[in-house]
Order: sequence, then C-alpha cells, then structure tokens
Amino acid sequence: MDKESIKNLIGQPIFKQILNFIPKAVVDKVVLKHQSDRYYKSFSTWDELVTLLFGIFERCDSAREVCDGMATMSGKLNYLGMNCAPAKSTFNDALNRRSEKVFEAIYFALLAYFSPFLSDSRKEGVSFKQFFAFDSTTIRLFSEVLKGVGRKLKGLGKQKGGLKVHMLTDIHADIARFVKMSEARMHDKKFLQYINCLTAGCMIVFDKAYNFYLQFAKWTQEGIFFVCRLKDNAKYEVIETLFEQELSEKQAGVMKEEHIHLKYKENKKEKKTPPE
Repeated sequence: MDKESIKNLIGQPIFKQILNFIPKAVVDKVVLKHQSDRYYKSFSTWDELVTLLFGIFERCDSAREVCDGMATMSGKLNYLGMNCAPAKSTFNDALNRRSEKVFEAIYFALLAYFSPFLSDSRKEGVSFKQFFAFDSTTIRLFSEVLKGVGRKLKGLGKQKGGLKVHMLTDIHADIARFVKMSEARMHDKKFLQYINCLTAGCMIVFDKAYNFYLQFAKWTQEGIFFVCRLKDNAKYEVIETLFEQELSEKQAGVMKEEHIHLKYKENKKEKKTPPE
C-alpha cells in the first residue's frame, strides 16, 4: 500500500469529540431492540448514524457529497469507529431499506438519557411548567423530482414541491419533542392530532395555520391551554368582556380579553365548541 494513501491524525477531530457525547451503549440497546443490523454486514446502524451526522455538520446537499467528503477523511475515520468511507450505493441502500424509526428511537433514548442534565429553568415571565411551541418549515424541491408532492399556490398556478417538517419544541429545555415530515401540500392543521405528549396544565403556542376548532375542543376538555391567532373569517360568539383598555401606538399590552364560544362546522351543521 502506498505510504501516502493513509495519513493518520495526531489528536481527535472535533467531530469525534462531538460523537464522544453519544453513549454507544444506549445506541446499541436501541439497535438490538429494532434489529436494524440484522441484514447489514458492512454498514451498521452506528455507521449510518455517523454518516448522517457528518452530512448535517458539513451541510452536504447530496449522498454523493457526503460520501466524497468522508472519503477525504481516510486517515481519520478510525477515530469514528469506521474502517472506510461508505460507497454512495451502500449509503443509498441503507437510507432506502433501514427504517427511520430506529433513528427516531435513538433520539428519544438519548433524550431520556440526558434529561437529568437538560435545563429545567423556566423562561422569564412564563408560569407554565410545560411550555411548547409548534410550527413547520418547508424544504423546497423541484416538483419534477418528487412527483405528487407539490402544492398549488393560490393565484400563481405553480406547484410548491418538497417536504414539510413539523416540530414541537420544548421552550424551557430548547429541544424537539415531536417531529413529523409530510408532503408540502399537506395542510398544517391535520398534524395536531399526532401530538401525544401534551398533558393537562401545559401550554402550547402555534400559528393560525394550525387553526382546528375540533382539536381545540378536545384540548379544552383535557385541560390543555393553547394560544393561536384567530383567523380573519373565524366565527364566534362573545359571552362576556373580561378586560378592555386603550393603548397608544407606542404602548404594548393586552387591549381586550373576552370570554367567547368558537363555532365550527361538522357534517355541514354549525356547532359550538366548549368555552375557552
């Protein structure tokens, strides 16, 4: 072998130092439970996890860029627990065949492992012990690449191709508690039903794109607090005005607080939700 083909590094790369924070025993336990290495001999779940993290930290845009980037680290991969850089075909096969559920399980296993070290201090001015924010972002792709995922933009007649990532963030700890991906054309409000980590007494904040009165009624019955901007065409009945004041242009604060009953349509009949 050519002496110049392998260049060993003195000291640990920064990427390796970051990986040292991941307890491999926790990952191995999840891998064993999901049997994610059962049909893979040369590219383990750990190898794929390291490769994915490399692509994230290096901001790679394609599988080829990830694999080529790791190939330039020939003398450093031993520090990452890998013998060689994965071939593009090997990496793509793993992405297609290995379930993403194992990486979801690894994330939540690590979250549980590090939970004693996460900040539990409340944000200033927030009295809720559990405080969440929910929003989405769109990863745009060419509609010719991903057929059927485009969403028609109103008035433009063009397709919005790509993926939409929905995330529930724990505001106090600054970590993600729920992540779900869908086609870009999927309406935001449909994802409220998938959130299963909310408990009575918690507060969740989100944009009016997630406005879904039926879900609001369920949360009200379960004792879950929520804040959402009201849609311009929202229908409601004012039961009582609890507070009202006038503010100048330079002042900030609550102008009015009302007890209202929201209305929604079910089976083409207008219904009322329980009071907020």
